Amino acid sequence: MPVHLTPAQLTALTVLAVASVAWLLVLTRVLRRMRARAEAHAALHAFPVRPAMPTLPALPALPRQQQAAGPRRETVELTTAEEDAFAGLVRRLGDGR
Repeated sequence: MPVHLTPAQLTALTVLAVASVAWLLVLTRVLRRMRARAEAHAALHAFPVRPAMPTLPALPALPRQQQAAGPRRETVELTTAEEDAFAGLVRRLGDGR
């Protein structure tokens, strides 16, 4: 018996160790039982496996798409003042690289 532990502390430590081992054993048993039940449940409710077909029939071709992949482009005519303002904005943003 260690010198720095009182008999009450040693008893409490022993009880905690035994309780921990018992808890691990019970937990292991419960988890094994749950796994076995889950496997049995899965086996009962499994879908029957059909034999594979030797050859699959060919699928009909899909029709071609009528429209290009995306919306049509929109354009807006700018006035001379708007073009000058946009050019100034591009120059100002280009200087701050």
